[in-house]
Amino acid sequence: MGWIFIVIAGLMEVGGVIFLKFSEGFSKLKPTLVFISFMLLSFFFLSLSLKEIPISIGYGIWTGIGAAGSVLLGMFLFKETKDLKRLAFVAGIIISIVGLKLVS
Repeated sequence: MGWIFIVIAGLMEVGGVIFLKFSEGFSKLKPTLVFISFMLLSFFFLSLSLKEIPISIGYGIWTGIGAAGSVLLGMFLFKETKDLKRLAFVAGIIISIVGLKLVS
């Protein structure tokens, strides 16, 4: 279950970051509340996953999912650039996440 929890935690982090952007510096109440909810869920699921997964692996995977997911959603939701270099580095993050899973 630890691996399922870490994926859920990472996805919740992505949701939190997206709503952090929508909150416009915490000036909009609803997106701010959604951001807080996503981040609380993210930390909750991260804490559950760390019961089974070592912190060095779990934290790396959690931040990797958050980073890669935020970059990819930023490209689609906020029209950020989709150049080949950015996509290559996101692929590197994803390869690193898979590698951490394989060595743990």
